[in-house]
Amino acid sequence: MIEIIQSLGFSSINWAIAIICGVLIGMAKAGVSGTGLMIVPVMAVVFGGKPSTGIVLPMLIVADVFAVKYYNRYAKWSLVLKVMPWAIAGTFVGLVVGNNISDVLFKSFMSIIILCGIAFMILGDVKHTTAIPNSWWFAMVLGLVGGFATMIGNAAGPILSLYLLAMRIPKNTFIGTGAWFFLLVNLFKVPLHVFFWKTITPTTIAFNLLLAPVIIIGVFIGISIIKIIPEKLYRILVMGTTIVSAAVLLLG
Repeated sequence: MIEIIQSLGFSSINWAIAIICGVLIGMAKAGVSGTGLMIVPVMAVVFGGKPSTGIVLPMLIVADVFAVKYYNRYAKWSLVLKVMPWAIAGTFVGLVVGNNISDVLFKSFMSIIILCGIAFMILGDVKHTTAIPNSWWFAMVLGLVGGFATMIGNAAGPILSLYLLAMRIPKNTFIGTGAWFFLLVNLFKVPLHVFFWKTITPTTIAFNLLLAPVIIIGVFIGISIIKIIPEKLYRILVMGTTIVSAAVLLLG
């Protein structure tokens, strides 16, 4: 174990940041919205933009597995299947153009989509209509953007939150549906990172295995927190952190 740690060549600061991010990833996947807000940019600063996507992906999968194990009974598969084909298509778009798109353009585009979606939801709440969320193009647009975002930066969380918020589903259904969606999409992305971008290597896998325990701890911390958050407050919490994430992308 000591030899593996030494071979990775990470500093103590890098390890400390990675451990904190591991706990936050676990909490985020367990439904504590907002805890994963800064993981992607922090890991990008520490390990580099593109390399960090391959380091973070297996960490996300570990958390996804445990989130699915706990929230599986609440998942609403019709919502997963409605958006999944578009997300897969968006993933391929991200694979092809991910190396060429400007970070500024990508962040601005994503934030505008999120903020417009939030505005549509608020309008729907005021007018008591669900016409927009039930439209085929709503799932298509968010699926494509989400797939693109998850491929180039593991940053589809706010997009899926927007999609599930619009469906007005209960707290546990929200978490269980999201857990299955991300587990399937993230597993699909693994060979793309291994064979095309080469950002997942034996070294990064060893790093991920060492962090697995803290990720799992984060999941159980998150589950404990979610149990005490009321349904209405949870929707407000998710909507608020989604807006904040869009603002961070737009201004960052």
